[in-house]
Amino acid sequence: MSLPILLNGFRLSAMPRRSLFNAMNADNDRVLVIIQLNGGNDGLNMLIPLDQYDNLANARLNIIIPEVEILNMTDTLGFHPQMSSMLDLYNNAKLNIIQSVGYPEQNRSHFRSTDIWASGSPAEESWTTGWLGRYFESGHGEFPEGYPNEEYPHPFAVTMGSIVSETCQGTAANFSMTLNDPFSLAPLTQGAPGDVPDTPYGEELEFLRTTIAQSNAYAESITDAADSGANMVDYPEGNRLGEQLKNVALLISGGLQTKVYVVSIGGFDTHANQVEAGKPLVGEHSTLLQNLSEAIAAFQADLQAQSLEQRVVGMTFSEFGRQIRSNDSYGTDHGSAAPLMVFGPCVNPGVLGDNPEIPGQVDAQEGVPMQFDFRDVYGSVLMDWFEVQEEEVRNLLHPDFQYLPVLQPCSAVNAEEALNFEQEIEASCFPNPFRDWATIRFRSEGEQVRLSIFNSLGNEIRVLANRRLPAGQHEVKFDAHGLPAGNYYFRLQLDGRQKTKRMLKV
Repeated sequence: MSLPILLNGFRLSAMPRRSLFNAMNADNDRVLVIIQLNGGNDGLNMLIPLDQYDNLANARLNIIIPEVEILNMTDTLGFHPQMSSMLDLYNNAKLNIIQSVGYPEQNRSHFRSTDIWASGSPAEESWTTGWLGRYFESGHGEFPEGYPNEEYPHPFAVTMGSIVSETCQGTAANFSMTLNDPFSLAPLTQGAPGDVPDTPYGEELEFLRTTIAQSNAYAESITDAADSGANMVDYPEGNRLGEQLKNVALLISGGLQTKVYVVSIGGFDTHANQVEAGKPLVGEHSTLLQNLSEAIAAFQADLQAQSLEQRVVGMTFSEFGRQIRSNDSYGTDHGSAAPLMVFGPCVNPGVLGDNPEIPGQVDAQEGVPMQFDFRDVYGSVLMDWFEVQEEEVRNLLHPDFQYLPVLQPCSAVNAEEALNFEQEIEASCFPNPFRDWATIRFRSEGEQVRLSIFNSLGNEIRVLANRRLPAGQHEVKFDAHGLPAGNYYFRLQLDGRQKTKRMLKV
């Protein structure tokens, strides 16, 4: 075994290399920008479900945004008042919102949940590669040997900061290079050339030399792009995320062929002082949402001014949402699912999914139940943006992948699936409330059906059906003997369509 080393943004090791999938499309000039909201974003304070407002106010009376201050997107959903710039993107058909994104068996540890989102692994498994690292490795299994080269002269990914993003971790090396300032990349000392011993030490030394040379070559291409690029708008002052996105726009403008940029904004672990006492419009989360909104808006305006926005799609993610009920410190604790935003002119604009249901009586530590699996969002972006085949996505992420119409459809097949997605799912539970038995009724169109039960902590406790059912009305019994009273949720998946509904055991 070898000890990984971090050098100028590259994770180094002498592990064996392998190619997982078919070659990636080198002619595709599209760019994906990922914004990581570190700490666990409170989605219920960012996007307020107006149709659930009374119950939400009861659960978080000390932090709730006054209803008259909410920026209405639709009759049932509104933005936090500091996110007027995101509302403008929504009104200009440049924003897709995916409700209640998470994963089964929600882990509420920052470190473990971040690992799950970065790797795309199931909650009960630990994977050592990132979801984008595996994508890059599909066509470049020999990386980093032989890179950069004439066909691929630029970094595959760039992380703004000092630590490479684990989303880009491959088997042998990280495909991402880190930088803070594209104009201050000093070359690394390569040392004197010479033979290396035929030992594990020699293998590590050769790998180190290769990566230093690669890092220096990539640094030159980044500096050249920065010198050639431009920014056409003013970014908000003192906004760290804005500075990162400004550099991303600069490098795209300058011709850097990097496919993925990862930027981040911290501070979302708002256990306390999420709002100021008696001032729900002021506080740490309000400032964070304002910075996020204004930074994204400036970035989109910059790309549009340079006729670049058709090439770029952006996406936010956070390791989890917050609990429905607020705490006594004017904050919220670690929760489950939360909304995810995808932005740019090539998104399928609108809101995907239903508003989360807020119970009249919220269980202790209850979070927002998952409606969409984050891996389905990742896979749908890979399919429609980077032209990855669906079977490869299943190998890359998970075998039960379901396509979501997040971006504007890129093929007739996806267009048909997107139309199918818009069909309303007919599903209900009776009796509700119930004691020991409940019946879940739904209609299938002859699809593969997966019906499962989740508790209020985000754990999948029962799978009631996972098979193809004939078209028509179906009823499935749920035996709740032995389960404690409280809120439960059934999640129904029908070939790319999902619905999550609340059930109350008394």
